[in-house]
Amino acid sequence: MSAVSLSTPSSAERSRQDGSSLVVEGLSVTATGAQDTTRRTLVREISFSLEPGATLALVGESGSGKSMTARAILGLLPQNVRATGSARLEDIEIVGARERELRRLRGARLSLLLQDPFTMLNPLQSAFDTVAESLPRSVRRDRPRARDEVERRLLEVGVDPTLAGRRYPFQLSGGMRQRVALAASLAKDPQVLIADEPTTALDVTTQRDILELLAQLQRTRGMSLLLITHDLAVAFSVCDQVLVLYAGSTLEHGPSAVLADEPAHPYTAMLRASSPPANHFVERLEAIPGTVPAADSVANQCAFAERCNWARPICSATYTVAQPVGEGHASACIRVDEIRPELRRLGEAAVGEVRRAATSLGSASALLEVHDLSKSYRTVSLVGKSREVEAVRGVSFRIDAGESLGLVGESGSGKTSIARCILGLSAPEAGRIRLEGTDITDYRALSRTELAQVRASVQIVFQDPYASLNPRLRIGSVLAEAVQARGVKRLDTASEVAELLQLVGLSKDYASRRPRALSGGERQRVAIARALAIQPLLLVCDEPVASLDVSVQAQILELLRDIRRQRSTSMLFITHDLAVVRQMTERVIVLYAGEIVEEGSTADVLDAPQHPYTQRLLASRLD
Repeated sequence: MSAVSLSTPSSAERSRQDGSSLVVEGLSVTATGAQDTTRRTLVREISFSLEPGATLALVGESGSGKSMTARAILGLLPQNVRATGSARLEDIEIVGARERELRRLRGARLSLLLQDPFTMLNPLQSAFDTVAESLPRSVRRDRPRARDEVERRLLEVGVDPTLAGRRYPFQLSGGMRQRVALAASLAKDPQVLIADEPTTALDVTTQRDILELLAQLQRTRGMSLLLITHDLAVAFSVCDQVLVLYAGSTLEHGPSAVLADEPAHPYTAMLRASSPPANHFVERLEAIPGTVPAADSVANQCAFAERCNWARPICSATYTVAQPVGEGHASACIRVDEIRPELRRLGEAAVGEVRRAATSLGSASALLEVHDLSKSYRTVSLVGKSREVEAVRGVSFRIDAGESLGLVGESGSGKTSIARCILGLSAPEAGRIRLEGTDITDYRALSRTELAQVRASVQIVFQDPYASLNPRLRIGSVLAEAVQARGVKRLDTASEVAELLQLVGLSKDYASRRPRALSGGERQRVAIARALAIQPLLLVCDEPVASLDVSVQAQILELLRDIRRQRSTSMLFITHDLAVVRQMTERVIVLYAGEIVEEGSTADVLDAPQHPYTQRLLASRLD
C-alpha cells in the first residue's frame, strides 16, 4: 500500500530519489477556446508518485480531469491545451518535451490502453499484424523472430494465435479485442501502463479476467499501473492507492482499503453510496444531485460545495488543498473532523436492509411471450469456409404487464440476439414471439396496421445514447419526430416535448440544444424520453447505464424506476451488471451459450444460485 507516495513536493522528491517510475508534481492543464484567448483551467495542481510495480487509480465523474491528466502525462494534449508543472518518468521530463522525444518514450517506457479497443485496433489489420506493428523496430526487421514474438505476446494475454491471430477486430468478442489491445500496449515492455476505463463495457466475468490478467502481467514484469476508472469497486479491488479527482482538483487520496472503509471526503462517500449494491435491494438509489462544475468556476472555494450535503458558508469561501487526515491519507474537506461520524453513517446506510423484491408470477396477464426461440448466424472464415453458429437455442420466457425481467449473461450468451428478434431487427429460425396475443415472430408477415401497433408498443434504450441520436437535429426535433409518430397534432407537439423533457428531469430549454452539447447522462435521458414518446407497453433496455459514471448511473436507474411506477411500463433489462439487475428487476434469466441455465425471482437467483455458471458470475463480481 505504501508503494504510491502522496502529493507533497517533498515526498515526490524522496520518491524520485528512491527510483519511482513516475513522479507528477503540480501538474496543471489549461486550454483556450477556438475564438477566445482566455485560458480555462482543466486540471489544477495534481501531484503523486508511482513506484515500480505499484497501482494507482484516478477516480471521479466525467469532467473531473482523469483522462486529461493521463493525456498530459503521455504528452498527448490537443494543440490548444497546455500542461505546466512536472511529470517525470525517471530521468525524463515529459511536460514541455519535444514530440520527437515523446515518440521514443511512448510504447517503450510509457504505454496506453483505452476503454474501447476498436479505437486502438486497425479494422484492416488482423490481431497478429496489430501486435507485430507494435513491436520494437529491431524485432520487426527479423521476420522469424517477430513471428515468434507475436505468438508469445498473444499467448501471454490468453489469445490463441492459431485461432484468433489471423482474425480481424470485428471477428473477435469484446474481451478478446481488449486482450489483443493489451498485447499491443505491452509489446515494447513499458515501465508504466496507463489504462483508461479498460473494462467499463465488458461483462462481469470478462472484466474480472482482464483485471486479473493485468495484475498478473504487473507482477511478472514489475510494471506500474495507472488505472483511470469511475467504478469504485474496480478501484478498491485492483489498486494499492486511490486518488479522487473532482473539477480538476484532488479531493482525497490514500490507501484503497482506507477509502473503501472510511472515506474522509463527502464526495468519495457520496460516490460510494451512489453505487447500486448487488447483494440487496434498496428502496431508492441515491444519486449526487447536479453535475461537475468547470474548474475555474470553483477556483476560490471547495469544488464540491454546491453538491455537498454538509456544505457551510465557509466551504464556499475557502479553497483547500488535500491535507493529511491519517497515515498516508489526505482530504481536501475543511470540515472532515466534524463530519466523519456522519460520513461513516452514510456508508452504513448504503448497506441498508436486505429486501426481497416481490414477484408477480401468475398475477398478471402476459404482455410478451417467447416460446422455444432459436436463432443462428452464418459466419465465413478467412479461408472462405462457412459455418452455422447457434446464438440462441430453445429459449422460452414471458413478461407480464408492469413487470421488469432481467436478461443476464456474458458477451456471446445470446442476450442481444433475443432483443433483436423481439424488436423485429432479426427473424428467428424457430419458435414463436407473441405481443399481447399478436404473433410478431416475423415482422414481415404483419399488416401495416399491425406493424404500426407493434412499433408503438415496443421501444428500446441503447447503451450509447450519442450513437442513437441524430447529431444534426436539436433535441426538440428528435422528440417531436417521435411524438408525431404517435399521431399527435403538430400544434400540440411543443407542449408534448416539454412534458417529455420534464418527465426525464430536464428543463424545456434542452429542446434547443444538440446532442453534442449534452453530457452522457443528459443524452441518455433524452434517449429515454424519445422511447417513451410513443407510450410503449414494453421498454427494452440494452445496457443503458454501462458507460455512465456511478452517480449518473444512479440517476438514470432511479428515473427508469420512477417511470415504471408512474406508467406501469414493462421492461426487459439486458445487462452484465448484477447490481443493476438487483435494483431494476423482479425476475431474472441467466443465459449461457444461447440457453437459459437458471431463472427465477431476482432475489432467489442472486442470493442462492443453483447453476455453476450463475455461481461463477456472482463469484466474478467486484465488491
